[in-house]
Amino acid sequence: MNELREILRKQRIGRRMTQAQLGRKIKVSASLIAAIEQGRLIPQPETAAQLDQFFGTDDEIQRAAAVARQDSRPPWLRPWTEHEERATLLRWWEPLLLPGLLQTEEYARVLLHGGWLSEDVIDRTIQVRRERQTATVNRPTPPTLSAIIGEFALTCGPVEVRREQLKQLLDMSQRSTVQVLVVPRSAGLHSGLQGAFVLATLPASRRAGYVDDQLRGRVVTDGGDLDQLEVSWEIVSGLALPVQPSRDLLQRAINDHD
Repeated sequence: MNELREILRKQRIGRRMTQAQLGRKIKVSASLIAAIEQGRLIPQPETAAQLDQFFGTDDEIQRAAAVARQDSRPPWLRPWTEHEERATLLRWWEPLLLPGLLQTEEYARVLLHGGWLSEDVIDRTIQVRRERQTATVNRPTPPTLSAIIGEFALTCGPVEVRREQLKQLLDMSQRSTVQVLVVPRSAGLHSGLQGAFVLATLPASRRAGYVDDQLRGRVVTDGGDLDQLEVSWEIVSGLALPVQPSRDLLQRAINDHD
């Protein structure tokens, strides 16, 4: 990360440009340039390529950004983030929380503060989550994300944080590439309550899964295990409300706090 910061700052100052001037040249905000130089944000490949092209630095900034991106992610998470970034379809089931790719920073921070993590680890974790969001749901050609969540997830967290989180979730559900469905409490006990998981459809008809626990997540590639997750997905899909009733439930949850 330090190498990336130094390269960008050196090139910008060498051109006698402010952060705002550089931002205008490559059509990004001054705050984004500042965040990169301060080590708070790693540029996405498209932005790094624009910077290399503008400064004539070959692939230097792109290489430094790629190294920083990998260094910022825990080793156990890196294989999964590579799948996320190449996926054409992500199917995400969360019975108790909201999917990480759809979380606001405030929601994630409250969630992480409830554990044993230090402030530095929390900051790094949120940085990685922000990068994952940019590399997937917010990239120019995003994968389709189908998220199914349990109704309980709509009721957790401080009121103000929850309200803003639910508003973002509802906004995201309006995108053509994002579907958000809710399994109502009336569904009762079902096998999906045993845990969250994600299924990724990859190029060349490949697939991968991801399951998480209190310590770390793991990537699932065994065909039999993936088949079991597919069955679980079909079960929660069958229990979920359709698209518009799910949106209506989200809106009611927001209104309850207004």
